[in-house]
Amino acid sequence: MANANRDKSVGFIGLGNVGAKLAGSLLRNGADLTVRDLDKEAAAPLLAAGAKWADSAAEMAANCDILITCLPSPVISAQVLEAEDGLLAGWAPGKIWAEMSTTDETEIHRLGAKIIAMGGRVADCPVSGGCHRAATGNISIFAGCARDVFDDMLPYLTKMGRRILHTGPLGSATVLKVVTNYLATANLVSVAEALSTCAAAGMDLRTSYEAIAISSGTSFVHETEGQVILNGSRDINFTMDLVLKDISLFQDVAVRAGLALELAPLLIDIFKDGIEKYGSREFSPNIIRRLEEAHNLDVTAPGFPAEMSDDEPEAPGYEVVL
Repeated sequence: MANANRDKSVGFIGLGNVGAKLAGSLLRNGADLTVRDLDKEAAAPLLAAGAKWADSAAEMAANCDILITCLPSPVISAQVLEAEDGLLAGWAPGKIWAEMSTTDETEIHRLGAKIIAMGGRVADCPVSGGCHRAATGNISIFAGCARDVFDDMLPYLTKMGRRILHTGPLGSATVLKVVTNYLATANLVSVAEALSTCAAAGMDLRTSYEAIAISSGTSFVHETEGQVILNGSRDINFTMDLVLKDISLFQDVAVRAGLALELAPLLIDIFKDGIEKYGSREFSPNIIRRLEEAHNLDVTAPGFPAEMSDDEPEAPGYEVVL
């Protein structure tokens, strides 16, 4: 078990669009960091900056106190934990598993029970705010776990994020994460329809963007994804398959709660159609192409960035206290 009087060593598995940036923030802010990804090249910048490499998840679990996963799907998270050389194979009492993936609440409880049975502790810690804010350490982090686990994780969460919210027991952060991703998807589709309507009606799109931005109709999605839509790059470092996964997980939460939703199933159908037309790895803002192509529209305008950057200086993270 880790000595409570020393800094804990951190293992981080999953160096994709978000994971690499979170791991970079840990390293930049002084964490003793070991990393792993199926693609070792993804770890090259972190290794050059001083991170260590683990040849397997089991090796990482044996040598680190906090094990973080940030992976594309619940299936992959399960593989990383349960494989012959997975985290569970190297587990020992006193360690913490922090799941930062956007995943399934039922899987958090299932895998968490295995960790707890082996004397470990568990938190689900998904992030929200966009890849550009993950890069600067200004992203928000939800944490679902017992309070003592949260207190032990907080010094490491604040190395990765700005606003840290303890959402309640294990699984609560995962539910809230898919809720927020559902809302972002609803905003994305409505922004695509709004900007397409402006274009079809002959409105100047720069003026239209600014009008929405200063109005009651604005949103985080309009002010970020709306800009890369109008640029034409549609590059938000997030793809249609991930959107479909997230809104399907939200729909599953609603079904388990006994709700018959109206909008969520429609959004699922819209993104299934987008994937059929453009491929699963198409950038999610290109859902607007369904309208552009159907109505011979060009929803672009000069003066907008090709990708988003976070101009807010990095600042120490803190717990959001209710």
